[in-house]
Amino acid sequence: MASQAEKAERFLALHEGPSPLLMPNPWDLGSTKVLAALGFEALATTSSGFAATLGRLDGAVDRDEAIAHAAAVVAAVDLPVSADLENCFADQPEGVAETIELAVGAGLAGCSVEDWDGAAIYDVELAADRVAAAAEAAHRGPVHLVLTGRAENHIRGRDDLADTIARLQRYQEAGADVLFAPGVTEPDALRSLLAEVDRPVNVVARPGCPPVAELAALGVRRISVGGWFALAALGAVVEAATELRDHGTYGYLDGAKTGATVFRSTFDEG
Repeated sequence: MASQAEKAERFLALHEGPSPLLMPNPWDLGSTKVLAALGFEALATTSSGFAATLGRLDGAVDRDEAIAHAAAVVAAVDLPVSADLENCFADQPEGVAETIELAVGAGLAGCSVEDWDGAAIYDVELAADRVAAAAEAAHRGPVHLVLTGRAENHIRGRDDLADTIARLQRYQEAGADVLFAPGVTEPDALRSLLAEVDRPVNVVARPGCPPVAELAALGVRRISVGGWFALAALGAVVEAATELRDHGTYGYLDGAKTGATVFRSTFDEG
């Protein structure tokens, strides 16, 4: 198995490949092993997907739970794993750095820090200081933890592309290895953003997002799915349960055959 430092090095290199890194987001250990078996080269946790496994909404997981979940995902596969650590569970830079240190200790290859405190966007100066503290903690040891700086404007009701770009530029200067503005998916907006930064940019696939080939042509270097795979799985459960409740039929078993095949082939320890 590769060492943590080797995984982190590999993870960073995957952002410079001939095509965008496709990085899906498992929500539990079963989905982690399935996605690894399907041949993806790196994975990332999802705060919303993991919260759903606990019967909670996004933002309702604490730091200890998030770090323990990330460590379990890391232990389940021999792939680079990045963690969605929300705002690193701290407002001040010192607390952010402590969370990053825990992320390194969990064996991760990367993680993210966002500029939303659960109620509002941080002032840009504080936000940049938080990224700087995260980068210092992520990069000072033998493991170069790949740090993603996130600007949350466009999923928090602030559709201000100029401010988003300015923030990402500050996060780049503060030491972020990858930049991410969830919610920015429109091609012209992405062109403007990509022209103004010098780090790999991640896009999350969400309703209305261009296909991978178009994102690749624009210059996007990484594509994640956030909680959408977890929501798709929950949607399949709702459809199956509704069929059983309302019609008393079992059409969902046809779709379940794929799951059964994956279950046997992926989870067979023998």
